[in-house]
Amino acid sequence: MNGGTDLSNHSIDALLPPEIARKAEAVGVQKTRMDVVSLLALAVLAGAFIALGAMFATTVLAGADGVLPFGLSRLLSGVVFCLGLILIIVGGAELFTGNTLMVMAWAAGEVRLREMLRAWTIVYIGNFIGALGTAGLVFLSGQYLGGKGSVTAVALNLALTKVTLSFDHALFLGILCNVLVCLAVWLAFGARTTTDKVLAIVFPVSAFVVAGFEHSVANMYLIPLGLFIKAWGPTELWAQLGGNYDALTWTAFFVSLIPVTIGNIIGGGGLVGAVYWFIYLRKRP
Repeated sequence: MNGGTDLSNHSIDALLPPEIARKAEAVGVQKTRMDVVSLLALAVLAGAFIALGAMFATTVLAGADGVLPFGLSRLLSGVVFCLGLILIIVGGAELFTGNTLMVMAWAAGEVRLREMLRAWTIVYIGNFIGALGTAGLVFLSGQYLGGKGSVTAVALNLALTKVTLSFDHALFLGILCNVLVCLAVWLAFGARTTTDKVLAIVFPVSAFVVAGFEHSVANMYLIPLGLFIKAWGPTELWAQLGGNYDALTWTAFFVSLIPVTIGNIIGGGGLVGAVYWFIYLRKRP
């Protein structure tokens, strides 16, 4: 008794892991076939979305030290940072770190290595444009001046911490970060509703923020914002903050992206994409 509508081929349950694997493979193929202009535009959006999440998290952290316990303040910032990936998954955009799951389509022989690297390069450039542009807009808006300088302090100290990480720490923090990001994307692939997708994203993404792992696209916003503040922020802020930010330079920013980006590829493509390909998609005798 369904009013003449056949619902036998429609499921309201979440996809099972083998179905998620096939969907991830198909999505990877689709992304590599997208034209350059569309892929770049969607990547710019994703960079901006991650930047908005980072702006949200930075503001929430402002003034929290000494008021809230360390873990609780980081938990709050992690939850609000999820805004970025929620906008990407639900609204539609192309994020480099999530796109490392294309390894599944490549390992399955559905796309060529050149096609995958082309897509990664376009998306990485687009993410950089979107994140950097949003950092510029946030700086020009004066949003960082909120909280009587506390937002500024968080932005500068985050940027300084990220550019002064050793290569090996940045690499492994990048690996761990994208394991969690790609698991969030993996879970969202299996979701049927917007609510399912949001809930699937919140815990893995919050975990990487709380733990202090390194996300290359988030760093494309956080570090330039600190650089903009250092170069052109109100001079009276320096007397108030009293920190030494000599190590915060554009050269240090670009160098710091290298290990984090490599780590993100290993974490997402190797420890999530390749593992799930091996379990569900590899050809068996």
